Amino acid sequence: MAQEESPAPKPPKTPKPSETPAPPAQELGTPTVIVDNLHIVYKVYGAATDAQKGNAANALMRVLRRQGRPQMKEVHAVKGVSFVARHGEAIGIVGRNGSGKSTLLRAIAGLLPPHKGAVYTDGQPSLLGVNAALMKELTGERNIVLGCYAMGMSPNELREKYDEIVDFSGIGEFVQFPMSTYSSGMGARLRFAISSAKTHDVLLIDEALATGDREFKKRSQKRIKQMRESAGTVFLVAHNLDVIEETCSRVIWLHKGKIKMDGDPTEVLAAYNKA
Repeated sequence: MAQEESPAPKPPKTPKPSETPAPPAQELGTPTVIVDNLHIVYKVYGAATDAQKGNAANALMRVLRRQGRPQMKEVHAVKGVSFVARHGEAIGIVGRNGSGKSTLLRAIAGLLPPHKGAVYTDGQPSLLGVNAALMKELTGERNIVLGCYAMGMSPNELREKYDEIVDFSGIGEFVQFPMSTYSSGMGARLRFAISSAKTHDVLLIDEALATGDREFKKRSQKRIKQMRESAGTVFLVAHNLDVIEETCSRVIWLHKGKIKMDGDPTEVLAAYNKA
């Protein structure tokens, strides 16, 4: 009996365009901050009338006469903001004065309670100038010690980081002088040097780099990039848009308490500059 010939192998099927597998999406880090429909409302005194203005003596007279205080007004600073921040991101926040930038950072740091919505964080967010609060009557050296201990560093970690903090801040021999003798730029540089000496899960920087010179800004940008690479998340508020563009991987544009745009720094900043 003749052996049947096996059929010739079929050529591989060419996938249709719709069947071509999509390239894998870029892998993102795990969430560190989730802001869900956040509203922040706080109360301030309204503008005083001519009868309510004056010095302490006039204020005392108003109390004695049982005259009323200026009326309280509600300010709705953040209105329904929602976003997710992830490990490895450096997020710039831009907007005009009064847009809610600083209020949003303080809410993420847990310093302002939500009026509505919620903020969820992985770890303890650190707002620059809070965890490393400086006391003007103490020397720079004592402030470095207290600031590092406030961030939970051990004595050994402090000894390892001390010289680096002094060098990074650029204050030199002023480290032995009281903070009251420092310029605003020196104080800002020391705050950043202390706060960035430790890797934070979430670091919030509000205009801390505005008073530094060009060389310090370069060092601070390099430090922020290092913090991102160590799986931290950085939020940066700055009026200098060059710092935002060179440092951040994402930009959120706030306008009157709402997110107007969120995305690539080049695209967001271009739209912001045209507004």
